Amino acid sequence: MITPLTPHPAALIKTQKTRTLVIADLHIGWEIALLQRGIHVPTQMPRLLQRLKSLIETYKPEKLLVLGDVKHTVATAEIGEWQDVPDFFNELKKQIREIHVIRGNHDGNLEPLLPENIKILSTTGVTLGEVGFFHGHRWPSPTLLRCKTLIMGHVHPVVAFRDPAGFRITRQVWVKAKCNRTQLAKTLLQKHKIKIDKNPEETLWKYYKIKPKTSQLFIMPSFNDFLGGKPLNERKSGGNAKTKRIVGPILRSEAVDMENAETYLLDGTFLGTLNQLRTLS
Repeated sequence: MITPLTPHPAALIKTQKTRTLVIADLHIGWEIALLQRGIHVPTQMPRLLQRLKSLIETYKPEKLLVLGDVKHTVATAEIGEWQDVPDFFNELKKQIREIHVIRGNHDGNLEPLLPENIKILSTTGVTLGEVGFFHGHRWPSPTLLRCKTLIMGHVHPVVAFRDPAGFRITRQVWVKAKCNRTQLAKTLLQKHKIKIDKNPEETLWKYYKIKPKTSQLFIMPSFNDFLGGKPLNERKSGGNAKTKRIVGPILRSEAVDMENAETYLLDGTFLGTLNQLRTLS
């Protein structure tokens, strides 16, 4: 049902009704932040657009789902984004009939930039078949716990490698982590200020008519490969620094086992767990 489109930072979700192409973290307009520091980089929007159009042409999905952070400016929109974001989606609309965007933390004032008929979804996420999707800067909706698998963006996951000479490189990765569904249900109910009666499972059923099934979480690499990221295997000193540096509330919770999370390069190569990779950073 979930097919990573190696070697691209994208996935295809197949249900009985439709095929959906999923990407995360476009960050259109990231060049503006560099320009404000005196570094001139021409807009890379056409390059991102061409890569995405090529995937659509190859895999022929009926829908496109973007897991947040369409643009780079957080609360408002810069002049370049007012041009690049509409142009990007107007071109996509010629090739794919249905586009949905889950709002990310960089998507303030996004609505005026998007063409008509592009649907903006809540930050708390959406389900496609047996898979739940959300951006990751906020907790997902408890209703997503009906899904065995959750997929998020937001993190721009990369791992770092250092050779004996001291040279350091980073590579984008997919991350697959195990979830404790009972702990996840408990934490989400607490976040919604719902008192747990006998146990989290029964309380979730009482309020949402959902039996929690979530057992794994995938973190998508950013579709914009210019962004880089903070290496998840980076070693830090200090008591809780290990958890504080991870981006996103769900990843900092006890419900997701990030220490033993599996990492995969975009071509599908298994690298090891984050805990194993800490010695290489």
